[in-house]
Amino acid sequence: MLLFISTEPPGRTQTCTFLAIGDLFIDSARDPLSVNYIDYVRMTGGGADDNLIEGGETKYLCKPGARNITVIFQPLLRFIQEVELSMGPGKQCQLHTFLTYYINDLFLNQVRTETNKEIEAVTKVADPLKILASADTMKNLGVQRPLLQSTIIVEKSIQDLMSLMKDLSAYSNQFLEMICDKLKEYKEICNTAYRGIVQCEEKLTISASWAKDEDISRLLQSLPNWANMAQPRQLRQKREDEEDFTRAAFAKESEVLTGNLGDKLIPQNEILRDVSDLKALANLQESMEWLAARLKGFFSNLPQSSSASPGSDTQVSSREHILQTLSDLSRSFQDIADRCLLVLHLEVRVHCFHHLIPLAKQGNYAIVANATSMDYDPLVVKLNKDISAIEEVMGAALQQHKFQYIFEGLGHLISCILINGAQYFKRISESGIKKMCRNIFVLQQNLTNITMSREADLDFARQYYEMLYNTADELLNLVVDQGVRYTELEYINALSLLHRSQTGVGDLTVQNMRLQRLKEIICEQAAIKQAPRTRRSPPYRPAGT
Repeated sequence: MLLFISTEPPGRTQTCTFLAIGDLFIDSARDPLSVNYIDYVRMTGGGADDNLIEGGETKYLCKPGARNITVIFQPLLRFIQEVELSMGPGKQCQLHTFLTYYINDLFLNQVRTETNKEIEAVTKVADPLKILASADTMKNLGVQRPLLQSTIIVEKSIQDLMSLMKDLSAYSNQFLEMICDKLKEYKEICNTAYRGIVQCEEKLTISASWAKDEDISRLLQSLPNWANMAQPRQLRQKREDEEDFTRAAFAKESEVLTGNLGDKLIPQNEILRDVSDLKALANLQESMEWLAARLKGFFSNLPQSSSASPGSDTQVSSREHILQTLSDLSRSFQDIADRCLLVLHLEVRVHCFHHLIPLAKQGNYAIVANATSMDYDPLVVKLNKDISAIEEVMGAALQQHKFQYIFEGLGHLISCILINGAQYFKRISESGIKKMCRNIFVLQQNLTNITMSREADLDFARQYYEMLYNTADELLNLVVDQGVRYTELEYINALSLLHRSQTGVGDLTVQNMRLQRLKEIICEQAAIKQAPRTRRSPPYRPAGT
């Protein structure tokens, strides 16, 4: 658009020029206050130019609209400077006064109202976490997984405000403050929606409670499987001991979670039973991470200073403070994303505790083999169904590296829970041992289909229960022959279970002697491992043989 503005000395021509410019970006239907202001100027400084009126109807260069100001703002500023230069020092022309009034009192408020209306349309609904963007929108954005419609609208609004800030650079701080306000409101909306999922009657679910715990979250984020998400598998630096290193990380996680929970049974109201809630958390995770990245890109190139607004020498707050607030908000959206991912990672593990702890504490494995008794344990069947349902929604909602983070290492935890459960069995028969091995196999098969790896940790659990086919004395010799493969406590639990389950194991004194000998063998094996040339431990001979 070409804009021709007269620079005649102050008088009627200047007033009419101002009125024509005002008409250009004021719509009388939407801006009645500004129309009243123009009417006042017409009464006090002159009427509209007759050339703009024909048959009582005003003719416009283009359709009136508030956003027209963005096109003519910079030329107007230059024109104002020329006029005021000719007027002499300390004098301000009417056009300068009107422009300042219009932007501060009308335009900024109108932009704020429009932005609020757009955002409220997608956030003030019954369940904002379950309204996703359309497939066409996702394709246009070039994203791989679904995003919340509200997140996309908020990002679009921020983008619009950033564009206005560039056009009206003298008012950049006002637009940045507007962006801060909108992001603060949206952050609270997302936090409220998150709490609506993970909180029941003022109490967090176990997974959310663990994710909130600074020690647990810090540990999980320090492990290599968290760091590995930041870079593709093919770009990671290879380690010679990669498998042992990863397994040690899984072991650390399993140890912390098992120690934190103890052996208590988990009630249903402390887990997320509805898979749609997990899907909503996954959608929130992807959306918050995407928004945080977009905001980081927006704010990284912002200049550290701005020119003062026309007619205003003071700012509501310093630009440095505004920029720091924006940086903090960007980080807070990434924090929400990280917290959602930790909750999903932990939730599937809490489901394992929920189903497998009662298996040992309440199950009957001192059974005689028959068609019914040898079926998979119902708790194992339920756990497999849970894992499969979670895998289905996570595969569609999360990117592949996050999907892997949720399920990798799960086999290690299940193995730990099952081995640790040996201490809770009252008794176990050979048929019960066989049933446990079948349970482990079907869990392993399901996890292998999900992770596409062998899940060798579950072989470790199966071999532990296969040790129980031996007598108590044979178990001690097995440790001598095979070396120490399990912890001392795990061997003690296995030997104690054999004492409870088998006949002819001797009185309490004999049993205590076996336990003592077991500890000695473990110490001897540890010494042999440190000094390979040391003579190996002799086989265990029961007293009296």
